[in-house]
Amino acid sequence: MPDLQHFPRLGASACVWKAGKVLLVQRAKAPVGLWSLPGGQVERGETALAAAERELLEETGITARLSAFVGLYEIIRQDPPFHYAIACYGGFWTAGKATASSDALAARWEAPDELDSLEFAPQVREAIARAQALLGV
Repeated sequence: MPDLQHFPRLGASACVWKAGKVLLVQRAKAPVGLWSLPGGQVERGETALAAAERELLEETGITARLSAFVGLYEIIRQDPPFHYAIACYGGFWTAGKATASSDALAARWEAPDELDSLEFAPQVREAIARAQALLGV
């Protein structure tokens, strides 16, 4: 039987906007300290969109109307073997105050012109730019 760790895992993330700022989380898990979009693994029987909404609420206390599919972003590493396909959805804040959960060191809103000072997880900047364009932010 093949080792399931070598197969891609599906994740989902949410690129949420409020008053021209994007919601970011600072990772508490590897790679620790990098900034990212709220998200995590899709559970069995759950749609990627439902996972993005769930992870957003669990990680930040925020709810949003996720109306746009931003894209599918893959992270592939060889040592140790690691392959995630992350479905990213974009939308606008509806309720809640950004608060970091146990999966995040921090959660905060950032203006697009403030992003250059932050160190991001792979492909996050691309997802933010695409969501910004799709949503007309």
